Amino acid sequence: MELIPDGTRIGRAKRSLYERGGTRRTQHRVSGDDVDENWRRKPMRPKLDLELKNIIDLERNMPTYQEMLEQKRASVREVDARESARLREQGAILVDIREQDEVDQGIIPGAVHIPRGFLEMRIEEAVRDRDTPLIVYCAGGVRSIFGAEALSDLGYRDVASMAGGFGGWKASGLPWRVPQTLTSDQRRRYSRHLLIPEVGEDGQRKLLDAKVLLVGAGGLGSPAALYLAAAGVGTLGIVDADIVDESNLQRQVVHTTDRVGMPKVESARVAIEALNPDVNVVKHETRLDQSNVLDIFAGYDVILDGTDNFATRYLINDACVLLDKPNVHGSIFRFEGQATTFIAHEGPCYRCLFPTPPPPELAPSCAEAGVLGLLPGTVGIIQATETAKLILGIGEPLVGRLLTYDALEMEFRELRLSRDPECPMCGPGAPTSLDDIEYTDVGCLIPALAVH
Repeated sequence: MELIPDGTRIGRAKRSLYERGGTRRTQHRVSGDDVDENWRRKPMRPKLDLELKNIIDLERNMPTYQEMLEQKRASVREVDARESARLREQGAILVDIREQDEVDQGIIPGAVHIPRGFLEMRIEEAVRDRDTPLIVYCAGGVRSIFGAEALSDLGYRDVASMAGGFGGWKASGLPWRVPQTLTSDQRRRYSRHLLIPEVGEDGQRKLLDAKVLLVGAGGLGSPAALYLAAAGVGTLGIVDADIVDESNLQRQVVHTTDRVGMPKVESARVAIEALNPDVNVVKHETRLDQSNVLDIFAGYDVILDGTDNFATRYLINDACVLLDKPNVHGSIFRFEGQATTFIAHEGPCYRCLFPTPPPPELAPSCAEAGVLGLLPGTVGIIQATETAKLILGIGEPLVGRLLTYDALEMEFRELRLSRDPECPMCGPGAPTSLDDIEYTDVGCLIPALAVH
């Protein structure tokens, strides 16, 4: 409490009121109520009065929504649906700024979807070149005007709004389709994918529609299986004729102690379905050979080679060349690993690098040579990443490149690979079947070491 000049005790807040609006009392005591009453009777000071007047004038001068829309429309270029389609053929990108529930009702194939609320935040990730022509559209052609202006403010130099929006596009008879939509559970599960422009909902649907075959549910196949399942690859086939052994658990992370003695394909199915019920696991509890490889491979989009012997690696390679399937290859030995992707006629195949297997004395088995338990995790996840890139059609796969990994030095190196014009499998005069090819089982040494 404080004393005002006549001795009355009042709080600091009322002292302020007294000094700003009350009358000086020197002959008698005043109460707090008297101070408040004096303040209310005191006229506003000129500065405060001026500020209030400015606020009132500003409100009077603010445009209505319709006036604002017309102002924006006068400064934004608009094109109709047919002109948008023509510009798209010339390289323009359509940017769909509708909300997800609107997109679920229909899309223009190939358009980039960024909801209006995220447009300024995400456009640079989707379209980096500010000279790229952009055509922004919404449902009816109103929000797209504001969106187009926002992109112009960000420095994009060729931006237009589609008059009539998606409704006008449909009315013009231009191509559109109803997308396969994710469920609400799937949107929550894959939400981090949906935030990435290179993946988004279209990419997630590609993953869910994809079919990947894992040859081997061992050290490389285990991490690849788990991460591809977590990413939402819809169908995972697994080829393996072995059962889970205690010695597998040091590196084959898809298996657990309580599943020792269980077939590896069944153990992998249990783990994958527990991780992601979206995934359909197809079990091939058999040893891959010339009699079944083409039939098994035919139903899959990508083959992931997680085997540990040369005979099966050559068989996988040859079948992938004949069927024109991508072959995502990995191999490990002690502290070293390597990975590459073979796509027939786009780069070298396995036989371009290693036409024939090494002699058995140069290729000890993993049981004889050993392997660091953590190593297959690194290489297997590289294989899984390569597989996802192929499905999504993004990035640069390891075609024509061999990525080597030295765990002791923690060093990655990249080697350039070339096709062999005389390759016995993908060169001139290559066989059209596997019937006359001999496959001899040799141990699991990685080829780069076997040839030295």
